Amino acid sequence: MFRAVLLAATLSFTALSGAQAAPCRDAKGKFTKCPPAAAAPAARCRDAKGRFAKCGAPGAKPSK
Repeated sequence: MFRAVLLAATLSFTALSGAQAAPCRDAKGKFTKCPPAAAAPAARCRDAKGRFAKCGAPGAKPSK
């Protein structure tokens, strides 16, 4: 009974470590290094008239 529990625990840890591996592959199916994540787009601000403005300008508010 103890061996069965130990075996099940070992298999679950092995499966979890395999799921954490990087899933990036090239066109031929070989594992490659994943590209870095894309940076978040810069915030854009608008003035009172709705035109784009620098975010530090007076009256400029971040747009959605």
